Amino acid sequence: QVQVTESGGGLVQTGGSLRLSCAASGRALSSYAMAWFRQAPGKEREFVGGIYWSGSITYYGDSVKGRFTISRDNVKNTVYLQMTSLKPEDTAVYYCATKSGLITYSKTGYDYWGRGTQVTVSS
Repeated sequence: QVQVTESGGGLVQTGGSLRLSCAASGRALSSYAMAWFRQAPGKEREFVGGIYWSGSITYYGDSVKGRFTISRDNVKNTVYLQMTSLKPEDTAVYYCATKSGLITYSKTGYDYWGRGTQVTVSS
């Protein structure tokens, strides 16, 4: 069983920055992959990025490449999503999710999800 809890959402102006946190707890975290998804009203849940607890490779969705950065703190069992150059189209509820095995871009297969944190970018 793994639990994940997001925090750090809020209201920011276009061009601004925000950092989200995802605190994870549970057994054998090192064998899990962590990912961020987002969902805007009326849209499908979209892959934002992913990282493994072990290793340094990160993955990003096309819409956020070059603007968002994922990192982790293994001591704190926390994954971060640093968001810069924010745009109104980044407005969404951001979810942290975890799964065993490989990171995938589809929400299918992620076993544990947080409740989400709202990010609103004003124009």
